[in-house]
Amino acid sequence: MTNRRRFLQTLPVASVGLAAQSCGDSGSPSPERDYFEELGLRQFINAAEPYTALTGALMPPEAVQAIVYASTRYVRLADLHDAIGRRLAGRIGCEAAMVCAGAASGLTLGAAACITRDDPDAIRQLPDTTGLKNEVIIQKAHRYGYDRAIRNAGGRFVEVETQGELEAAINEHTALMLFNNTNDPKGQIKVAEFAALGKKHDVPTFDDCAADVPPASHLNEYLEMGFNLVTVSGGKGIYGPQNAGLLIGRKGLIEAARLHSPPSSAGIGRGMKVSKETMLAMMVAVESLLVRDHEAEWREWERRINLIAEKVGVVAGVRTETFAPSLHYHVPHLRIQWDEQQVPVAPADVKRRLREGDPSIELRSSPNDRIELGVWMLKRGEEEVVAERIHEILSAAV
Repeated sequence: MTNRRRFLQTLPVASVGLAAQSCGDSGSPSPERDYFEELGLRQFINAAEPYTALTGALMPPEAVQAIVYASTRYVRLADLHDAIGRRLAGRIGCEAAMVCAGAASGLTLGAAACITRDDPDAIRQLPDTTGLKNEVIIQKAHRYGYDRAIRNAGGRFVEVETQGELEAAINEHTALMLFNNTNDPKGQIKVAEFAALGKKHDVPTFDDCAADVPPASHLNEYLEMGFNLVTVSGGKGIYGPQNAGLLIGRKGLIEAARLHSPPSSAGIGRGMKVSKETMLAMMVAVESLLVRDHEAEWREWERRINLIAEKVGVVAGVRTETFAPSLHYHVPHLRIQWDEQQVPVAPADVKRRLREGDPSIELRSSPNDRIELGVWMLKRGEEEVVAERIHEILSAAV
C-alpha cells in the first residue's frame, strides 16, 4: 500500500474534521435544465485525473457559492486582485500571490515578469525582447509541451544537462531558470540543487508545479527551497475553477506579473483575464484545501481502490497494485494487469469498451500493457460502477 504517513508528514498541520468525500458531492439541488443533455454532450465517470481535456476537477460547494455571490455584485478588479493576493499569500505562507488564468498563464506572466521587471517600456515591448534579458535556462530533459507559454513572453530557451553547463550558460542575457517539477527524476540537476544554483548566481528560478497538489504543502515547499516563482493549476488538486491557477513567490516578481495582466492593457497577459467570480472561487478553493481532513481523504481513496481491486481481483489471471506517483497527481491509484492467455482481451480494448459503454468511464493515461485508475475524481458511489464494469469486461473474456 502507499505510504500515507509519509504523505501526511508533508501536509499543513492545520486541518478540520471534514468528511472525506468527492468535492463534486455538493448536495446542492440539480438545476432544472440539463444543459449538457440539451447540447447533446455525453457525460462520463472520471476514473482518470483532473485532465484539462476532461474539464478538470469538480468544485466544492463553497467555491460554487463564491461564484454565485460574486456574479451579483460589482467590485473594482484591481482592488479584488490586491485583496485576494494578500489573503492567499497569508494563507499559503509566501511573500505574494495572484490568481491567473491557469498554470500556463502563470508561466507566461512569470516569465514576462522576469524579463521586464517593472519597466513600463519593456512591458509594452513584449513579446519583442530586443535589448532585454530573454534567455531561459532549462534542462534538456525538462523540455515539454508548455514551452510555448514561456516563448509567448519572448523567452528563448538555452538547454543544459549538467551543473557545469548550467553555470557556464548564465550570462548578462539570462532572465530566469525554469524547472518542470514533473520531470525532476529525468534531469541530472535535481530540484533543490536547481534552486540553490539560481540563488548562487542571483538568477530567478521558476518551478512549474501545475499538477503537484496534493500534497497541499507543495504550495510553499518549493518557495522555501529557494524558488522565486511557482505556478500551480487551480482546476486540478485545488478543486478550483478549471480556468484558474496560482502564481506565487517573490513580491517584486508578482507585482511585475500583475503589470502584465488585466485590467492593464499594456501587458502581454491582457487576454488572460480572470473574472471576479473565478478569483473569488479560487480563493475559497485554496482556503478549503488548507483545512480539509487530508488523512480522511487518503483513507477514502484507499477504500475505493480496495473495493475495485477486490471486485476485479477474483478474475483468474488478474493482478492489482496500488501506487501513488511521487509527483504529479500524488494520490493513491490502482494498476490492473492480467495474463492475456488467461484473459484474452487487450487493455486498449478494455479502455475502449469502458469509454463507449453506458455510463462512459474514462481511465488514466497508461502504457498499453495495463490499465490505471485514479479514484480521487469519482463522485461517491461511482467506484462501485467502475468496479462492476471492469469485472464484467474481464470476466466475459475468460
